[in-house]
Amino acid sequence: MNRGLNRFAILVACATFFLIIAGALVTSHDAGLATPDWPLSNGQVFPKMVGNLFWEHGHRMVATTVGMLTIVLLIYILKTEHRTWVRKLGVFALLAVVAQGLLGGLTVKLMLPLAVSSAHATLAQLFFCTTVSLAIFTSRSWIEARPLREDEGSVSLPYLCTMALIAIFVQLILGATLRHSATWDQHLPTGLIVAHICGAVVVTLALGGAATTVLRRHKDEKFLARPAVVALSLLIVQLFLGVAAYLTRLASPGDPQPLNPMVGITVAHVACGALVFVSTIVLTLRAYRVFRIHEMNPANLVNPEILSKSEFSERPA
Repeated sequence: MNRGLNRFAILVACATFFLIIAGALVTSHDAGLATPDWPLSNGQVFPKMVGNLFWEHGHRMVATTVGMLTIVLLIYILKTEHRTWVRKLGVFALLAVVAQGLLGGLTVKLMLPLAVSSAHATLAQLFFCTTVSLAIFTSRSWIEARPLREDEGSVSLPYLCTMALIAIFVQLILGATLRHSATWDQHLPTGLIVAHICGAVVVTLALGGAATTVLRRHKDEKFLARPAVVALSLLIVQLFLGVAAYLTRLASPGDPQPLNPMVGITVAHVACGALVFVSTIVLTLRAYRVFRIHEMNPANLVNPEILSKSEFSERPA
């Protein structure tokens, strides 16, 4: 493995998380149209950042930084990484961040249409997923993971984790649509609120079931147990933040402007949702890593050297 590449991939993933927070701050402050033009702001590269322009142009600056970091990451990957599928994922990351930037510009040009704004928020989560995956695939723990055997007749852990991941992604789409469906001085659509609450129940059951199953079957395997504990802990926090965000948002139409309690709790809810998503991604990818080898060839369990030949492993230069 290349430790420098792994550390830089982690840096890009952290920058992407910060970008998601910056985007949530724009929406919560209703600052999406603080400037009518794009990619410039009021016709300038560095305008005077006052009022809502601070949030909107600040978001653009963070996005630009993440885009440049992604370009550097791809170059780093192409120079040092020999696994073809990791190189392709690096290319996909660059395409995703470019598409994300274009969608961001489109939301301004089209005056924040719901479909485009929701797509912009959803793609941000997918891009975050991609950068986190690159950090996982270039890590030592991924390269050195050993195969495990699942209990006979039990439900496949990779399957349970995948179902939880799909449920979370659908919930993120519902959440993005709900957030962009009304400004701070309007009431949220009842139908979307009900759908989001139902989605929360499904996510709780799916992720709770997957994480507790991991802890019940493989509590001594830190490779799986750690992301399971993190995902479960974040899920509990997210549920409380969801209730708090709803209660503060419920009163916001009567406020003269977006107030800090509503903004802070809502942004925390978005950020924690992203962390629940990526912790489940880590759990899912690791589950496939240690169980897929067994499914492909049980003989691998008694021959750890096979790991070095797996399509998931790092090939020597």
